[in-house]
Parts: sequence; C-alpha cells; structure tokens
Amino acid sequence: MTMAAKIEDRLTTLFRPERLILKDESAQHAGHYDEPDAPEITHLRIRIVSGKFKGMSRIARHRAVNEALGPEFADGLHALAIEAAAPGEPTRW
Repeated sequence: MTMAAKIEDRLTTLFRPERLILKDESAQHAGHYDEPDAPEITHLRIRIVSGKFKGMSRIARHRAVNEALGPEFADGLHALAIEAAAPGEPTRW
C-alpha cells in the first residue's frame, strides 16, 4: 500500500470526512528533503471536511490530524499543510 493510500485510509477511518483531498506537493520542494532513503511523499497538503471538527479550534483540528499521521512522520513525511473544516464552514477550495 502506498503512503498516500495509508494516509487516506487512516484519515477516512478516524474522521469519516465528507470531503478529503490529498495533494502531494513533494515535487515543489525537490532538493529540500534530500536523503537517499526519502519517502515517496515528503510534503503533503490535506483538505478535509469532517463533522468530527465541529466545535474544535483550528489548532485542535491540526493537532488531531498531525497525531493521526504520526506513523508517516516517523517514516519520513517532512511537511504537512492542513486545511480542515467542519461541514457548513466556508473553505477556500
């Protein structure tokens, strides 16, 4: 299973999102994370709308997603941009 598939599966299981978009931005940071054993995804943008975020602050939402992806950070995920919203909240996307 690819790293992207693992991430999507974990986020779907934990947050039951109405909308989930994973955008691999690793190519935009070529050379930034220059290790011979670099993972397939080093920089990722996550756009997620989930009822689990209702009543949570932006920081709490980010912490929840970061905690969910702890194994991927341990495996070399280097940077994560999170755009999280509850249903009905405006999004830029």
